[in-house]
Amino acid sequence: MLIEVERLRAEVDRVLRGAGCQPGEAAIVADHLIESNLRGHDSHGVGVLPAYVRNIAAGRLNPNRHAEFLRRDPTIAVVDGGMGFGQVIAREATDWAIGAAKANGLALLALRNVHHVGRVGSYGEQAAAAGLIMLAFVNGISGAPRVAPHGGREPRTGTNPICIAVPHGDTPVVLDFATSRIALNKVRVARNEGRHVAPGSIITHEGEPSTDPDVLYGDGPRGALLPFGEHKGSGLSLICELLGGALAGGGAGQRADAADPAIINGLTAITIDPGHVVDLPWFAQEVEAVVAHMKTAAAIDPGKPVMVAGDPERASRRKRLQEGIPVDATTWREIGKAAASLGVVLEAA
Repeated sequence: MLIEVERLRAEVDRVLRGAGCQPGEAAIVADHLIESNLRGHDSHGVGVLPAYVRNIAAGRLNPNRHAEFLRRDPTIAVVDGGMGFGQVIAREATDWAIGAAKANGLALLALRNVHHVGRVGSYGEQAAAAGLIMLAFVNGISGAPRVAPHGGREPRTGTNPICIAVPHGDTPVVLDFATSRIALNKVRVARNEGRHVAPGSIITHEGEPSTDPDVLYGDGPRGALLPFGEHKGSGLSLICELLGGALAGGGAGQRADAADPAIINGLTAITIDPGHVVDLPWFAQEVEAVVAHMKTAAAIDPGKPVMVAGDPERASRRKRLQEGIPVDATTWREIGKAAASLGVVLEAA
């Protein structure tokens, strides 16, 4: 079913307030989830709300926390999230990185002990809107690992996303991807919608290829997601463990507690002011030229012109603002149950 954007935003906001979030925090988190849906990343959208409600109830997600700076030098900051909402903490930490990079040309941010930061591309967009470049590496140290290393059949890491954002006017280049073949929550969405995932995405616990989401979400022995690009994605996933986990101070995937219901992320981000490195007008012209050059390539399918990173998300956003956000019946039912547990009654779809 399709739900009008502002109506869905209001419903999510009500649930978050019912769970104990102050109005400002509820608005930030709701906006982040809705924006993820708008940009086509349903895996990081409103479907995660029931998990957030459960984690608050379990004392593993703490509403109304803010970034605690353990270190704040001119160019380096170490932030503890106090297991608060990642959408709030990471946004505040990115604000620091933007200010530090503008003042000094470069900023290194290390964030640890924070609940799910959500769609990492949002922080890249935040930096790019300020005219800055950002490179971010994220890992997770909670729950059972879900991604097998290249050549392995046992999972060892999370989906470990990477984001690289470069300013380009109103259409920044935002490369934001999980190092697994697909995001874990995309498997959940596929299961809720009663469909299979793309071949080459998951394997059974015996290492056999599968497209059945129950391989990861069923009652039997669990399989694993595969890394994208074989050894290349697997290598980048390892880098996320080393930078987003070990360097940020939160630890890497071998520390994960399979029984922990929380979603604990670590993040290391490097933010660069290109004006401190190169003539800024020239840089902007060069970015414009190379993006245009990429798009002039003849398309394999004439009906699908060449896009660059960030274009698919913007196209999805335009479409969904007009048509509404698709929410499958299972996800809506789960959100309704989470709301009811807080005494919040959702409007009928």
